[in-house]
Amino acid sequence: MSAKPTCLIVASASPQGVSAKSFHQSFSLCTSVFNLQTATPGGKPIDFVGVDESTARWVQDFNVKPYATPAKLESIDGARYQALLIPDCPGALNDLAHSGSLHRILTHFISQQKPVCAVGQGVSALCCATEGQRWIFSGYSLTGPSVFELVRRPDFANLPLIVEDFVKDSGGSYTASQEDAVHVVIDRHLITGQNMQSTSLAVNNLILLCSAK
Repeated sequence: MSAKPTCLIVASASPQGVSAKSFHQSFSLCTSVFNLQTATPGGKPIDFVGVDESTARWVQDFNVKPYATPAKLESIDGARYQALLIPDCPGALNDLAHSGSLHRILTHFISQQKPVCAVGQGVSALCCATEGQRWIFSGYSLTGPSVFELVRRPDFANLPLIVEDFVKDSGGSYTASQEDAVHVVIDRHLITGQNMQSTSLAVNNLILLCSAK
């Protein structure tokens, strides 16, 4: 039996937080397949949002586990990980989307063609990876939250970027389905899910990609 591959789960540390349901699904699906490491900017604790009856107990249990304390994104060496997963994080627009540390990690993943999976508002984290005027995912097909989904956010008018516009302006190809529909795009080693509802399908494809390597 070969050793499990290691997957880095990158989450936002901003007050808008991380979707409890998306993180729960991601972690639960990955835990039997990967050794998992969570990381946030500054190693700050994950602030779960949208906690409901189905996730409250799990979040409570997760928060007391030793692995619930994230590593500092700034000190992560991408070479130590075989997969990268960014769950649905409403807060990603405020920190991950302009993170130099995540840019460095993503550059390594692209150069080695290692699987990267981003879901829902976590897709905005990929926008950090610009070198000069060039986005490292230029030429890739991907999805992310549609404007129709984003407009429901109370802070819509103040969002620092819209994923759909960024992708189109930066040489990527963007698609979306209806609001809240499951929609996953796979292009080479990049997997993106449109929304929280797409978490399970996106993460299962990440697992498939890793087991095919």
